[in-house]
Amino acid sequence: MEKYIRQVTSPFLFRLFALKELPMVFLAGIRVKELTKEHSITTIKYSYLTKNPFRSVYFACLGMAAELSSGVIAMMYVKGAKPGVSMLVTGMKAEFTKKATGRICFTCKDGKKLEDAIISTQKSGEGVITEVRSVGVDEAGDVVASFVFTWSFKRKS
Repeated sequence: MEKYIRQVTSPFLFRLFALKELPMVFLAGIRVKELTKEHSITTIKYSYLTKNPFRSVYFACLGMAAELSSGVIAMMYVKGAKPGVSMLVTGMKAEFTKKATGRICFTCKDGKKLEDAIISTQKSGEGVITEVRSVGVDEAGDVVASFVFTWSFKRKS
């Protein structure tokens, strides 16, 4: 797990991973700023590739950064899990509260919920669904968006 955390939080290694596995994340310039067992922080900034006509970050780019903040935690627990576990986003709710300009940091603090869901599906063999929240704040500390992702986990046969 520590090796995964170092790889994901290394700017160079994460860019290589994103280029290979998540090319839109690479193009949008999304970064993993921090990752622990309990939480993660991802960032995205307003740029030519992430802008909309209203001079703010396009909502879909915000969604990618928010999803990644929960996804990197889930991948940390799924990577190398025995028995293996598949993961999939099955739902999303979003609320936008302020124009997103500058650098936006998304924080997901639901690492324990994700870990519990993955352990539960490994033990029971049944699919497990859990909802996690990711909140995006701008450089002034104001909330710009809040996302709730529904993750589905299932033990691989």
